[in-house]
Amino acid sequence: MKRAIELNINGDTHELLAAPNHTLLEVLREKLGLMGTKRGCDLGACGACTVLIDGEAYLSCLLLAVDAVGKEIMTIEGLAAGGDLHPLQSAFVNYGGVQCGFCTPGMILTAEAILSEEENPDEDIVKKKLAGNLCRCTGYKKIVEAVMSVSEPGGEQA
Repeated sequence: MKRAIELNINGDTHELLAAPNHTLLEVLREKLGLMGTKRGCDLGACGACTVLIDGEAYLSCLLLAVDAVGKEIMTIEGLAAGGDLHPLQSAFVNYGGVQCGFCTPGMILTAEAILSEEENPDEDIVKKKLAGNLCRCTGYKKIVEAVMSVSEPGGEQA
């Protein structure tokens, strides 16, 4: 039985009907058309569906949409401001951390959560915290370099 819920996504309020078993991933992609959040494993093992909820990285395939009511949700579509790429997005492009692009939204949002938690994380911290995001293309080196470039004082950070 569906019920009316209200979700705050990328600064906008969305009212919709959702079944109690609908995941946040399903609602984002199928009901709201926010396709940047990728459907990977549906098991919480790949990180492709990562979104930020109240600033923390969450796997949207494991979170029921009803459990996100009253929280601030950010998808990759909401990261850039005013049509300009976010510094992490620019760094991923500049450092070659984007190849097929499937893992990129989840990687970038996880990196944003890392940089929000850690003022100047070292490479080991970045690697450890990105460990839940799988990439089959880049080998991670360029992704870590991109995140580190934004975390450095005077880096690509806005």
